[in-house]
Amino acid sequence: MQYARVYGAQTNILLPYLVSIETDLSKGLHAFTLVGLPDKSVEESKDRISAAIKHSGYDSPKTRNQKIVVSLSPADIKKEGPVFDLPIALSYLLAAGDIRFDPNPYLFIGELSLDGRLLPVRGVLPLVAYAKKEGRKFVIVPEENAREAALVPGITIYSAKTLKEVIDFLNIKRTQGDKTEKKDLIKVPQTIVETKEAQTQFAFEDIRGQEAAKRGAVIAAAGGHNLGLSGPPGTGKTMLARALASILPHLDFDQMLEVNSIHSVAGVLQGQLLTNPPFRAPHHTSSYVSIVGGGTNPRPGEATLAHRGVLFLDEFPEFDRRVIEAMRQPLEDRVITIARAKGTAVFPAQFILVAAMNPCPCGNYGHPEIACVCSGSLLEKYRRKMSGPIADRIDLWSEMGPVELGELGKRNREGTETKSAREKIAQARAMQKKRGHLNSELSPRDLDDLVPLTPEVRTTLEKAGERLALSPRAFHRVIKVARTIADLEGAADISQSHILEALQYREKKN
Repeated sequence: MQYARVYGAQTNILLPYLVSIETDLSKGLHAFTLVGLPDKSVEESKDRISAAIKHSGYDSPKTRNQKIVVSLSPADIKKEGPVFDLPIALSYLLAAGDIRFDPNPYLFIGELSLDGRLLPVRGVLPLVAYAKKEGRKFVIVPEENAREAALVPGITIYSAKTLKEVIDFLNIKRTQGDKTEKKDLIKVPQTIVETKEAQTQFAFEDIRGQEAAKRGAVIAAAGGHNLGLSGPPGTGKTMLARALASILPHLDFDQMLEVNSIHSVAGVLQGQLLTNPPFRAPHHTSSYVSIVGGGTNPRPGEATLAHRGVLFLDEFPEFDRRVIEAMRQPLEDRVITIARAKGTAVFPAQFILVAAMNPCPCGNYGHPEIACVCSGSLLEKYRRKMSGPIADRIDLWSEMGPVELGELGKRNREGTETKSAREKIAQARAMQKKRGHLNSELSPRDLDDLVPLTPEVRTTLEKAGERLALSPRAFHRVIKVARTIADLEGAADISQSHILEALQYREKKN
């Protein structure tokens, strides 16, 4: 045989693609050519593959006087990374007649070291899910990626440590007198992930005082609302943000696949599968691309890694202005769209934003005992970094004042506060599930159809909206928050008390 085809795959942005690896051998001076828009790491695979084949007991492609052409199809999609090493090596050996097997049921994923070991790659989870969708029966992956790959049900996963193990498993070619038996790879059992309560550094019981802010955090978690926290340093803003992440409901199976796929593509999964909503807390010096995503070959940023979880931006006004303004789209549309000359990338970004800030650069503006030392111009510049459109998209604002030292010794050691919050949130989420959306995701049309207001309640809201100069967006967000407060109480309809409480969280106080 002078021609062979096997199958690999890669992700382009977040979308998986099946890639056909074709190898053609012909007589002539030695040449090894890769075509199909390979990047530098794919081009370098020729040397890795040649050495790996040699150390697996076969003649290296470089020792044969022949012309080798490897085509990666579809040719109009750029091929990136070392994920094609294993299928290219098998395609060459099959074309050269060194081995024989039926490649059609298989998908091969893995990087090769020079001595033939299989090394882990990123993005395995979405590739396996796509292989199942495309009708592949078997996927062979590096041992380190096996648990991640086996999360997808309905497809057989084999793990291997070396190229030699894969060859011995697949090869049905026998020479006369060869009595060696076919060796089996390890068949990976279905990965069953047990959901456990999120283990975070802080729980609600650890936050002393700040009852209004904790109430706001429960409302935010119940309805998926964005939360703003303002107060002097040391009042518990960071603790509250981490505690909020611990009371969010577990991810269901489909959400778990989605979240883990994103983290796998980004290369941050690190072998630990996520069962709870992710919590991301980038530093305020982080770059625009690291938060939003993008680059020459767009990759997800922190906003996408926080999908279905919490994005905590501490010292919010200290972030680059472009980062702050870039939050407009995900806070409204739940996606981030990045346009490039070669195309457009759309990243999911359905997260709860927790934006924490001090009331001024020194942190003591409005403090009852410590004087603020910020000049008027510095204070105004600090406040202007939070633009009106961004503040308008944050559903709840909570002021966290200084805590009396006597409160620090008081603690509910039974953990009932966190347990009670989780139970209320589960109840509220169950009511929202019947409506088909989280309250924060309801459109104005959904509000009219699913969240009717009585004439008395609407009159109260309209009068308050005029007095507070609420924008139409803010007006609708007040209704969404009020609906969440009603859900926490198990109420079928929104009452005036629900509207009034929602309005208390609407206006940011400095």
